[in-house]
Amino acid sequence: MILLKSKKRLINSLIVLVFGIIIFVLGLGSTGLVDETPPLFAAAGRAMSESGDWLTPKVNGMFRFDKPPLIYWLMGFFYSLPKNEIWDKFGTLSARLPSALGSLFLMLMIGDTLFCWPQKGDRQFLTPIVASLGFALSPFIIIWTRTAVSDALLTGTLGISLLLFWRRMASDNNDQCILAWVFLGFAILTKGPVAFVLATFTITSFLFSQKDRKTLLCKINPKKGFFITILISVPWYILELIKEGKPFWDNFFGYHNFQRYTSVVNNHAEPFWFFLYIMIFASLPFTPFLFHGILKAFADFWKSSKDICNVKETLHIYSLCWLASVLIFFSISATKLPSYWLPAIPAASILISNSFINLKNSNKSYSYLWIFNILILFGISIAFFFSNIWLSLINDPEMPNLSSDLISSGIIFKAKLFFSLFAIIAIILFSFKSKNILFYLQILLLVGQSFLMTPIRKLADTSRQLPLRNISKLISDLREGNETLAMIGIRKPSLHYYSRQIVFYEPNTKEGLINLSDRLNTDRRENYEDQPDYEYKSLLIVIDAYSSREQHWSNINHQKLGEYGIYNLWRIQKSDLNKYSQFLVNSGYESDWKSRKAEKF
Repeated sequence: MILLKSKKRLINSLIVLVFGIIIFVLGLGSTGLVDETPPLFAAAGRAMSESGDWLTPKVNGMFRFDKPPLIYWLMGFFYSLPKNEIWDKFGTLSARLPSALGSLFLMLMIGDTLFCWPQKGDRQFLTPIVASLGFALSPFIIIWTRTAVSDALLTGTLGISLLLFWRRMASDNNDQCILAWVFLGFAILTKGPVAFVLATFTITSFLFSQKDRKTLLCKINPKKGFFITILISVPWYILELIKEGKPFWDNFFGYHNFQRYTSVVNNHAEPFWFFLYIMIFASLPFTPFLFHGILKAFADFWKSSKDICNVKETLHIYSLCWLASVLIFFSISATKLPSYWLPAIPAASILISNSFINLKNSNKSYSYLWIFNILILFGISIAFFFSNIWLSLINDPEMPNLSSDLISSGIIFKAKLFFSLFAIIAIILFSFKSKNILFYLQILLLVGQSFLMTPIRKLADTSRQLPLRNISKLISDLREGNETLAMIGIRKPSLHYYSRQIVFYEPNTKEGLINLSDRLNTDRRENYEDQPDYEYKSLLIVIDAYSSREQHWSNINHQKLGEYGIYNLWRIQKSDLNKYSQFLVNSGYESDWKSRKAEKF
């Protein structure tokens, strides 16, 4: 019997692994980085690999204290692998693998947890797979896992940690609770103190619902565990604080943690209920089952707070506490971003599986939920049939031909076909009262995301990033005497990443022109990859088509070296730039780069 269960457990994990590889890994490095944050992460990771400085993240000759170093270390590790430039020609596979692997391992952990601890006597082999796919097929997980930022890695490390905590509390053996605290340390090294806060809120609220809370608390051994977490996560903070002092303290703790939470940063102000909307979108198209699972878990939560219950069957209660902790914590935050919801999606997927378990037998609730879900699917398909209405509203200056490209590429037609078929199959399965309808539709969605997302990614890359890669290559070919490089108007960090050169970013305003002239004389910087010659007679400028029509830029004598997409490459003589800058100063304009955070993305 034990051997049979181990074999089934292995098969379950292999199925989840194959699905995870399809969703997270296939084609991961086939497109370039998406501006504007991913190139900053990738550049910092690559700089660590090439410079040998694994302590302080740096981008474009400047410190980058936005996030702790684990994401950079992992990226740097992949960049350091032999022949990286051959098997990773865009550098995006190395940058995206940490996020992809974090999500993949968490997906495996979700499936294994539900297999080993079936809830409420559920013995369905499909339930762990449904929960795993509920996580992996979330639109937010699909997007952010393939984006080279730290949010998916935080979700992976924190999610694994929280599941390991629950597994230890639900286990009958006397194993040491070490790995849970180790992964919590990794989570803190990924995003900062927020990981510890979310873990604390989740575990505390769960223990509050349990009668034998003292026994459960002893099982996770908080005294020893807290020491392990500190030992893993704190040394880097101390070393960086000793090395860089106040700038690190003010930037990381002051701006990116305290100020982001207590005040609105970068105009990301949203209403208090913002994450209720996000919760709906993040679980599409199966959101009705999330809310059904939440209601069932809340009923169990209320019951368990009054009576002693079997801890092995409290995973849904634990997931409810997990989801609520993320919802409440970030709803209070002044700055709100959709990516803040990612740590709650693993809990949401487990709650969706709760609905799957409870709706095995046909009943009125089953019928109502599926009718609602089918209406959602029809709504999505209808939206694509009326795409001519909303396509005309797309106005992206970086991709001026996006609407026509979407139509000519056949993506809109494929979306119409897929979602119509999706809705029809859902109706057929519902009419036959299939108990596993949710699983079948998840498999169809798995196929569909490859069918639709691959061409969408390639189209976006061709329209948005290919021009920047081409112009970066042109810069490398035509650069003279280590000329300085500037980008005017639309600011793209990927220009620094692909060109491997220091880039001065300025707006297309008159003040921006004065700023550039002033900075070339005073704001001297270099990095391991590039040491510009600030005394050289000319400089290179990448300027978008809209900015190039501004009179104060077009009036400067310039040599046009090339054009890709909306971007032009100019060579300008420093003397001409300084002359026009002085003219603007005499006209009453002045530089403002010292009074603002230059190149703050």
